[in-house]
Amino acid sequence: MALSVVVQLSSLVAEPDGLLPARQQMALSLGWHIVLACLGVAFPAMIIVMHLRGILREDPVALGLAQRWAKVSAVLFAIGAVSGTVLSFEMGLLWPGLMGRFGDVLGLPFAFEGLSFFVEAIFLGIYLYGWGRMPPKRHVLMAVPMAFAGIVGTFCVISVNAWMNAPTGFRIVDGQVVDVDPWRAMFNDLVLPQFAHMWIAAYMVVGFAVSGVYAVGMLRGRRDAHHRLGFTVPFAFATVAALVQPFVGHLLGEDLADRQPAKLAAFELAGTTESPSPLRIGGFWVDGEVRGAIDIPYLGSLIARGSLTEPVPGLDTIPAQNHPPVNITHWAFQTMVGIGLLLMLAVVVFWVGRWRGRDLLEHVWFLRFCAAAGPLAVVALEAGWVATEVGRQPWIVYDVMRTAEAAADRGGLWWLLGTSLVVYAGMTIGAVVVLRSMTRRWRAGEVDLPSPYGPQARLADRGAGKEEQR
Repeated sequence: MALSVVVQLSSLVAEPDGLLPARQQMALSLGWHIVLACLGVAFPAMIIVMHLRGILREDPVALGLAQRWAKVSAVLFAIGAVSGTVLSFEMGLLWPGLMGRFGDVLGLPFAFEGLSFFVEAIFLGIYLYGWGRMPPKRHVLMAVPMAFAGIVGTFCVISVNAWMNAPTGFRIVDGQVVDVDPWRAMFNDLVLPQFAHMWIAAYMVVGFAVSGVYAVGMLRGRRDAHHRLGFTVPFAFATVAALVQPFVGHLLGEDLADRQPAKLAAFELAGTTESPSPLRIGGFWVDGEVRGAIDIPYLGSLIARGSLTEPVPGLDTIPAQNHPPVNITHWAFQTMVGIGLLLMLAVVVFWVGRWRGRDLLEHVWFLRFCAAAGPLAVVALEAGWVATEVGRQPWIVYDVMRTAEAAADRGGLWWLLGTSLVVYAGMTIGAVVVLRSMTRRWRAGEVDLPSPYGPQARLADRGAGKEEQR
């Protein structure tokens, strides 16, 4: 499903009335849910590492952080469950052509994703309840299935998207889908590199976001062991992810010239086939011409094709009706790559400085950057999905089914979009209110938070608010 929310594509078939609202609805739902999915993938691993540190080193600060993070994770999991359920209904409601024709092909990963969700919910509950009630080593083991289930669930969802980019596991005979092999569809040729790319991106998003929270605390003068450890562990996860991600992304795009040449041409803003191809930074595709770009000779061929002379296929080699929205795809791709390289540089500077005896956490400018790194990582994540999904257009299943063929031919979907905007806005506000309430009570000295509300909670919030004002 395209994340493009503003462009109607030309197609060989008439565009149904539901196409544009369906695009916007999926853009909203996927763009909002993907951040919570990252938390489900990466946050449990960070909780396990912090909990193990607390046990092995008898570190009460680490144990306290692990307990707090688990409670935050529970709040975000509950919200993610709502948005994930909405997405499951939207697949059939917005894209009946896709699910009606390929439901048998895609059913297996969706079934496994549902099972993974229940396993994650069960063990999250056991882990939360187990504090002070289970032996420490057995207790921390309860978080392992939770983390594993989050990874499996994400793999299942990514397998569907990878299949849409590289469809397999079926044949079409006389317009009918036959010889369905759901295992082959689930474990398609693209699923492993695409999942690896998303998995690492999750650690970047969560690592930079969580460390950024403690960076803000340090900017406000809270430079105790709690904040330093709360910063360092997630930042270490983000460091590994930021260093590895460019190489995984390069591997994912290695055969893009053969697999989806139109997408590669849009990424590189290649209007014509050039040998060697330059790397184009910025620029726009206007009236069939590239304008305003900065060309760096040879680098386009080297990065995209692994050669100094191999050309990047140009848009002129592809029928106009099969062109994706070029400018959206190009700028989304460059935004993702640019932010990724910036974050990679930042972690290198931090650890090199630490190796040389300089603590950058004492510098306000670095803490401010770390506070911004979380939102930047989210922007890079969203831009990457825009590049992937918009770049596949006009196909919902590449080279098999166009997006216009899959959309519902019905009115009224604009009402669904409006309702969803209200619901997602409400969930966002609710999450912020609950998490701020929990944070204030923790700063006020409370340890056990049975709920974020109630008379005692509200009194604690008022007391914390007065303390902040003083």
